[in-house]
Amino acid sequence: MQNKGAILTFAILLAAVCLYQLSFTFVARQVENRAEKYAQGDPAREFNYLDSISGEVVYNFLGLKQFTYKEVREQEINLGLDLKGGMNVTLEVQVEELIRALSNYNNDSTFNAALSRAKAMQKGSQEDFVTLFGRAFDEVDPNARLASIFLTLDLRDRININSTNSEVLEVIREETDAAIDNAFNIIRTRIDRFGVAQPNIQQLQTKGRILVELPGVKDQSRVRTLLQGTAMLEFWETYENQEVYPYLLEANQRLVELQAASGETTTESSAEETNGDEVQDADTTAADESAEEVSSLLSELEAGSADDTTGTGIDNMADFQKEFPLFAVLNPSTDQSGQLFQGPAIGIAHSRDTAKVNEYLNREQIRNIFPRDIKFRWTANSMDVEGNYFRLIALKAGTRDGRAPLDGDVITDARQDFDQFGANPEVSMTMNSEGAKTWQRLTKENIGKSIAIVLDNYVRSFPTVQNEISGGRSSITGLESIEEAKDLANILKSGKMPAPAHIIQEEVVGPSLGQEAISSGFYSFMIAFALVLIYMLFFYSRNAGLSANVALIANMFFIIGILASLGATLTLPGIAGIVLTIGMSVDANVLIYERVQEELRAGKGIKLAISDGYKNAYSAIIDGQVTTLLTGIVLYVFGSGPIKGFATTLIIGILTSLFSAIFITRLIFEWKLKRTKIIHFTTKLTENWLQHTSIKFLEKRKVAYIVSGALIILSIASLTFRGLNYGIDFRGGRTYVVRLAEDVQVADVQSALAASFGEMPEVKTFGGNNQIRITTTYKIEDDSENVDDEVEQLLMQGLKDANVLDDNVSLEEFTNDYQLSSQKVGPTISDDIRKDSVIAISFALIIIFLYILVRFTNWQYGLGAVAAIAHDALIVLGIFSLLYNVLPFSLEIDQAFIAAILTVLGYSINDTVVVFDRIREYLKIHPKRKREQNVDEAVNSTLRRTFSTSLSTFVVLLAIFLFGGATIRGFTFALLVGVVVGTYSSIFIATPIAYDFQKKLAKVVAKNKS
Repeated sequence: MQNKGAILTFAILLAAVCLYQLSFTFVARQVENRAEKYAQGDPAREFNYLDSISGEVVYNFLGLKQFTYKEVREQEINLGLDLKGGMNVTLEVQVEELIRALSNYNNDSTFNAALSRAKAMQKGSQEDFVTLFGRAFDEVDPNARLASIFLTLDLRDRININSTNSEVLEVIREETDAAIDNAFNIIRTRIDRFGVAQPNIQQLQTKGRILVELPGVKDQSRVRTLLQGTAMLEFWETYENQEVYPYLLEANQRLVELQAASGETTTESSAEETNGDEVQDADTTAADESAEEVSSLLSELEAGSADDTTGTGIDNMADFQKEFPLFAVLNPSTDQSGQLFQGPAIGIAHSRDTAKVNEYLNREQIRNIFPRDIKFRWTANSMDVEGNYFRLIALKAGTRDGRAPLDGDVITDARQDFDQFGANPEVSMTMNSEGAKTWQRLTKENIGKSIAIVLDNYVRSFPTVQNEISGGRSSITGLESIEEAKDLANILKSGKMPAPAHIIQEEVVGPSLGQEAISSGFYSFMIAFALVLIYMLFFYSRNAGLSANVALIANMFFIIGILASLGATLTLPGIAGIVLTIGMSVDANVLIYERVQEELRAGKGIKLAISDGYKNAYSAIIDGQVTTLLTGIVLYVFGSGPIKGFATTLIIGILTSLFSAIFITRLIFEWKLKRTKIIHFTTKLTENWLQHTSIKFLEKRKVAYIVSGALIILSIASLTFRGLNYGIDFRGGRTYVVRLAEDVQVADVQSALAASFGEMPEVKTFGGNNQIRITTTYKIEDDSENVDDEVEQLLMQGLKDANVLDDNVSLEEFTNDYQLSSQKVGPTISDDIRKDSVIAISFALIIIFLYILVRFTNWQYGLGAVAAIAHDALIVLGIFSLLYNVLPFSLEIDQAFIAAILTVLGYSINDTVVVFDRIREYLKIHPKRKREQNVDEAVNSTLRRTFSTSLSTFVVLLAIFLFGGATIRGFTFALLVGVVVGTYSSIFIATPIAYDFQKKLAKVVAKNKS
């Protein structure tokens, strides 16, 4: 074996990397177990505990590097929402509304007609809305000019009366892209402040769509409001740090008194309350402390060097927290010498302490100390790179109603620019006439002070006013980077151009269903894995079988480790992908072992037989795995969510399977050959199984054609007259899985819900008889903010009317305790899913045909392969059409089914390629034999491999089907049917069709020669 040292080194390094990455998951689980034990079943307490230690070191890797809990959590293997529960939401920014906001008037008939047409065109297109709008505008009126519509005050420096339509569209695209980016940033900030562990927020490939994944959330209504709410931009006057610090001192003293009165915390105080209009002198040690002394003492305590030299009696952090409870969580805003900073930042707090600061300052007894017009807001951005420390800003409500003196709707334009020297980034901002007057007054009254720019109650910037600004044109300077300037400009424009985002797809998985999915997924995985290990030992002896099992175990370790390294998300279909990989990874070992046995029967010694066996198996292994890999890549490109997770594990599994089967087993055999000269590759019970068969497959091909033809006709007839049971992925709608206390009658529930919704929903049992799945299209095209809550309210009421749900159950109790999961797919998303599915299957067929054409340099092989997989797909579709509503589990056509179909195609082509590879070899070895004899003998020689691979794959899929839970039972059923049909078609369809067309071509060639 060449390069043995390099391969061994690579295997060790790969194992070390996987072990390193998986160690973070192990450490994270240890910390979370401690938190769970500490919380004693209280989720809020558990979250607060984990949040409080997010910045603490919990992992010291070999003494080389330390990791905080936050860093450990970022590197642990991620579980999908279907495994741990949570909410998955796809939002779409309404670009149509953005375009309307950019235009100078909306009563132009051509403009409105173009918007309507673009919206209709969007349902069948992957192009962005601006492009579709431009095309629709030209179609409605080829002579119309966009410049006349978009020549506004905001855009006049970039658009003039002579601008072409393409130039105007480019400006519109820039503006809408900026608005979409800003909407994304606003949503990300809201989620970061929502208090969710490991949220995932990303912009999708389709412009204007944003994916939000929130593990563990329960308050779905709050999330919907949070995500769809319009951004609130405000400009506030501010207090100076020096003005507020005396109030903080008194607030701290009041806290000490409150805590003393109650032992720890209290809601009442006997201390005299102040009116907040003047600072009260407190005759206490705390009130006499200067900012310098407090800051110095706190620094010494944090450094561990305090020795009570100040005479306060404080020499440890516990004493400080008792004497200075407020400053223990809110550090005074001072420089290194302890002098108060100028500006509106009155303190700095760790993210874990911000809630405690809010709680202190919002107590009635504390709030009354401060001026009536003061408001406290945290900065949106942290002070440090790690994202731990935030500043608290003191705002001044200068109006009688306590609102901001200026709102974001006065902004007409904002953009990133450079100062007069062209070196430093700044933001140029323009206001309308009304805003300009207020802005002039504000800047005049606050020269030398800061104006805070607040978005969604978080301070995004607080620039200092240099002079009075008239005319409404301002520049914000002192920004650190171009990116910061661009972000601030987008934030300012959100007032003028609100980018409403509506939920177009939603999926909610309750924590109980997620835990059940983990249990069932792990259970099915262990059963399937054990069955494969036992089978390999039984069929290929203790020597060869054990080597293959070691490679399989190493393969599983590599898959999980690489998933963790890539930051990939493990989903329930992903577990199915891993289990499927187990079955398919056996194929490479089987091909090698069968080849080695052939070499041994030819009289070669064990060492040479192993060498030649590996060498001769490479072609079939690579061809078979590459075709499956191609379908996995297609799935990854066109899939989303759990389907992408399935594709990820499948791709990684194929690559690691190749490495494990080819190299790790070879290293084991090399090691064994140094210690023994005898290695058995089969057992006495299996050594003659399917060994010397001589079945005349080609003679029976017409029978196979008739059987397959009948199945295809039956499938087409069922598809024509009965159709398919399309899931909401393809038709749009809402689905809810509800678990009730007792068994229910589906018909009664359906009737009650029909009265509630005003239309007949689809109701089926899902798992047990007390668990139902409800599907409805009620108000699916309504994108108003509260429509999802309205539908859930009607659902709950319908179940109460059916007497299967107690009348006292509230909506919050229903969604948390009874509603296991929900899914919403809007019509726009369903159109895209249908289109992507057709593209994915078509693309898979094309690339498989091209690959076989290149590898076998014979189009007849490609035709046979494509005919076989088309045959497989049709029969699987036909079975789903015939048996839906007959079998006791869901046979819906959804994204998971498309993934199953593509996997079936990959598996079938893998089988077919192995047979084709052996036929090609026999034709080269025996060129003088009849083609029919070569083909029959080649197929017979692959029967042992076909049996072992198909059986092992079928067994692991059967384990998933039986024990993997109801969620993926339909998905697994499609794979089970596909394995059986694919094995049949590779022998009885692909091979005969390739043979018949080769035979016809040979006759044509012979006829032309004569």
